[in-house]
Amino acid sequence: MCGVRKIEEINTQKELPAAEPDRQFYFMEKCRKWAKGFEAENGRVPTACVVNMGCQMNARDSEKLVGILEESGYRIKESEDADFVIFNTCTVRENANNKVYGRLGVLHGYKKKNPDMVIALCGCMMQEPAVVDKITRSYPFVNLIFGTHNIYKFAELLYTAVSKRGTVVDIWESSDNIVEDLPSERKYPFKSGVNIMFGCNNFCSYCIVPYVRGRERSREAKDILNEIETLAADGVKEIMLLGQNVNSYGKNLKNPVTFAQLLKQAEQIEGIERIRFMTSHPKDLSDELIEVMKQSKKICKHLHLPLQSGSSRILKLMNRNYTKEQYLGLVEKLRAAIPDIAVTTDIIVGFPGETEEDFEETMEVVCKVKFDSAFTFLYSKRTGTPAAKMEDHASKEEVKQRFDRLLKKVQTIAAEKAMAYEGAIQKVLVEHRNEQDGRLFTGRMSNNAIVHLPGTADLIGQIIDVRLTECKGFYYLGEVC
Repeated sequence: MCGVRKIEEINTQKELPAAEPDRQFYFMEKCRKWAKGFEAENGRVPTACVVNMGCQMNARDSEKLVGILEESGYRIKESEDADFVIFNTCTVRENANNKVYGRLGVLHGYKKKNPDMVIALCGCMMQEPAVVDKITRSYPFVNLIFGTHNIYKFAELLYTAVSKRGTVVDIWESSDNIVEDLPSERKYPFKSGVNIMFGCNNFCSYCIVPYVRGRERSREAKDILNEIETLAADGVKEIMLLGQNVNSYGKNLKNPVTFAQLLKQAEQIEGIERIRFMTSHPKDLSDELIEVMKQSKKICKHLHLPLQSGSSRILKLMNRNYTKEQYLGLVEKLRAAIPDIAVTTDIIVGFPGETEEDFEETMEVVCKVKFDSAFTFLYSKRTGTPAAKMEDHASKEEVKQRFDRLLKKVQTIAAEKAMAYEGAIQKVLVEHRNEQDGRLFTGRMSNNAIVHLPGTADLIGQIIDVRLTECKGFYYLGEVC
């Protein structure tokens, strides 16, 4: 548990604090008293389930939700047949929304068996007015709805939801508040995400994120470094610095700090052995950052650098603010400075107006860069974005054929690149027991490649030397040296 005060210090008999986070600790104590009453009445502690449906930033937010629920007297469980269930939603693609609606039907069945069950929805999807309207009309059994800007108010909203009947809706259009020092319960004791900023200013024409996450807001460097120091003291060896565009970190601070400067300071913290970050926007990838990565002994040899398209014409329609040539120049500069760096990417196929010639340019970039891996997506129209109003040129069949060609090429190149490490000895952070084969354990190399190896449970959380005995294309089999 990561928090700066003991909840017992809060006196709910006194006046409600106005300042944060004191106000939220006040409501955590109110919830704990409610939970004790629940236990006395039902003979058991109330249970809660947090379901993360989004990105790494959502995952970090979900850890905070878990921490607050535990401080509020709940016992966390993985199954959704709990007394309190919250979905931390994503809305990057339409199927993410449909998944939530489908799961709500399942929750309704649980609620019929447990009428006092409280169902909550938060996250990016809840920032869409049409979504909230649909949920309040079609899913009246949902008790609590809030968004991305006021997640720090969760304890207060939780107490309101368990104390009254009906639906509580608290959606903010924007916020400048960044509340520090709230409880958090990490999924892994040896690694952790660290949010360094929130929101996005880029407004890529296909992306809903700036509309649901708001404008960029950077945390103060001292607060980030204090959090990392606390994590290190608690046994964390690897951190991942998180933001929609970490390369633009610090620009809105009263005393601006560059992302490269933040990394240099984070590297000085004892106990931290690995530093990762994502996501990086190519237009803001600076020479200063490349130099810091080159000199660093802790920053992992991996950079996720979304391409999205290899056509400069399509990139302009996407409002990406770089060209094909500029992207290729960046990768060339990166590889010249850090020859063994793994470069991964995102690519969208079928963006409105994409022609066969545009797609061939994407294939050309893929062949030139030789990505270590790539997340490939079919374009998904998001209502409310400029791209949603653009005309499609290619048929669904053509787009699907392009997608299959791209996927085959990406996988072939990635497998060829991975073979170069077969037989090598690499540092691997062992993360967990393998889910398919209990005799194996799974970890990651500095370049983010996955390794499965035989071992014992005491390896989990350790960074060890592993010989990569066999390359399986997208992962390795290895043995402890």
